[in-house]
Amino acid sequence: MYPFTLSTDSTCDLYHDYIVENEIAFVPLTFTMEKDGRMEDRLDAFTHYSEYVDFYNELRAGGFSRTSMLNYAAHYRHFRALAEAGAEDVLHFTISSGLSPTKDVAAKAAEDVRKEFPKFRVRVVDPLTATVGQGALVRMALKCRNEGKSAEEAYAYVNSLRQHIQHFIVADDLKYLKRGGRVSAASAAIGGMLDIKPILSFDEAGKLFVLNKVRGQKKAISFIKSKMEKEGPDELGEVIIVHTDNEPAARELEDYVKARFGLQPKVSIMGPVIGSHVGPGAFALGYITKSLRNTF
Repeated sequence: MYPFTLSTDSTCDLYHDYIVENEIAFVPLTFTMEKDGRMEDRLDAFTHYSEYVDFYNELRAGGFSRTSMLNYAAHYRHFRALAEAGAEDVLHFTISSGLSPTKDVAAKAAEDVRKEFPKFRVRVVDPLTATVGQGALVRMALKCRNEGKSAEEAYAYVNSLRQHIQHFIVADDLKYLKRGGRVSAASAAIGGMLDIKPILSFDEAGKLFVLNKVRGQKKAISFIKSKMEKEGPDELGEVIIVHTDNEPAARELEDYVKARFGLQPKVSIMGPVIGSHVGPGAFALGYITKSLRNTF
C-alpha cells in the first residue's frame, strides 16, 4: 500500500508502459487534428512508438493539430474514480499554469469530489513546466512515494525543485510557433529561409520564451552543450531528452551527456500536446541544477 496516489496529466510525456508499471493514475489531454478539411478529436494517450511517429508524419503531410485544456468534467470523472477506489491522498501534476489554466480546473474538480468523499484530498502540483520538466518532477514524486514519504512531503520536495530545472527546446520549423502566436509571420518566413532554430525555455512563471536563436541544428546542439559545460546536472543526475521524430539530434545529445557526465539520460519521443506547438523535427533537453533556471 502506497502512502499516496500519484497522478498526472499526459503532458508529462512519460510512456504508457512506464505509467502502468509504476501505478500512476493518468488523465489524457485532448487535441484536434485538421486534415483535408476534416476535424478529428483525439486523446493524448498513445501506447506505441509508431503512433507518435504517425502523428508527426501527419503534420509533415499538411495536418494541423489544435490543443485544448482538459475540461472540468474530465477532471471530475478522473478524481471521482480515484475516490471511489479508496484513494485519500493524491498528488496530481498538471501542465504549467503559464501555458494553461488546467491547474485551477483540476483543483476545482478535486474540491467538488471531496464534498462527497470528505477524506479525499488532492494536492495539485503546478510544475511551471511541461514535457521534459514535468516528467522529471513526476519521477521525483514517484521516488518519494516508493520510499514511503507522505503526499505532503513529496509535494514540498517537488515544488522545491521546480525552479532548478533547466530547459532547452529547439524547434525545427518556425511555422508551428507562428500558429501558436509565439513568433510573427514575418519572423517565421525569414527564419525558414535562413534555417533559424529558436531555442525556447520556461521562465520563472512557467511560460515559454525564446532564449536564443541560432542558424542550423548543429549550432543549436552546440548551444545546449555550452550551457551544460557552464553548469551540469546536480547530484540527482536527472537528464531528460525528448524529440518530435528527430532521433539523430536526441542521440547526439544522449551520447554527449553519457561521455561528459557519465549519466544515462531518459530519451523519449514527445507527445502530441506540446508537439503540436513545436512541430516535427524538434528536440529538447532538460536537467536539474543547483542554480535557478536561466541564471547561467
